[in-house]
Amino acid sequence: MTQQERQDAIVALVKRQGYAAIEQLTEHFAVTPQTIRRDLNALASEGLIRRVHGGAGLESSTVNTAYQTRKTLNLEAKRRIAALLAAQIPDHASLFINIGTSNEIVAEALRGHHGLEVITNNLNVAAILQHNEDFNVIIAGGQVRSRDGGIIGEATIDFINQFKVDFGIIGISGIDEDGSLLEFDYQEVRVAQAIIHNSRQVFLIADHSKFHRNAVVRQGKITQIDALFTDRRPPESICRLLENHDVALHIAGQETPAYAPVEGVI
Repeated sequence: MTQQERQDAIVALVKRQGYAAIEQLTEHFAVTPQTIRRDLNALASEGLIRRVHGGAGLESSTVNTAYQTRKTLNLEAKRRIAALLAAQIPDHASLFINIGTSNEIVAEALRGHHGLEVITNNLNVAAILQHNEDFNVIIAGGQVRSRDGGIIGEATIDFINQFKVDFGIIGISGIDEDGSLLEFDYQEVRVAQAIIHNSRQVFLIADHSKFHRNAVVRQGKITQIDALFTDRRPPESICRLLENHDVALHIAGQETPAYAPVEGVI
């Protein structure tokens, strides 16, 4: 068993049991406690598990990880995915960009484009793109969340519903095995649903850690998107859903989509 296979198995075991002790993991995988501790620390740094005394447990399904922590989790992977996604956006396109640290990295990757019209409910995205003189950046109205600069509420939904754009770029907190897209904030979910409804094509950015996370609010189904951008091949149950519903899978590091390219995307 490779290190990656063992770590994937640890996550699956913790998810199944809710908690796993170092002693149990050492015996189960026939490795030293030091090896298990290194595995748990690595998995915790990626946000896949919660490191607790003597073992590991699940991340909360009701409270998201702090914004400043999320900004650093899997940062290099997020940058690779963002660059891959940005390469699919042509100049002079219109797009929504919603809340999330991955979406903020996408905004950074888009700064070399020309003539974009960007509607966003993310103050950080607006700040990143405001200096591009040939961009038209439009900020949604609504309630500003102090913890991350996200804008939510009924006014935000009404604002989003005034537009129909070429691309909607969304992130997600977790993806369930049945393809459910999961979030922590009901108001954020309602804005994301409006973005999905008012976009001609929907691009989802999600690093590999999102395939093992639980969250309490259902945003929709992965079959509602047009393309998934990630850094590792998703679980087979997700891959089957993508293939069966013609959702393009783009994996950072691969020059061409894994399958089902999005029609009409440059």
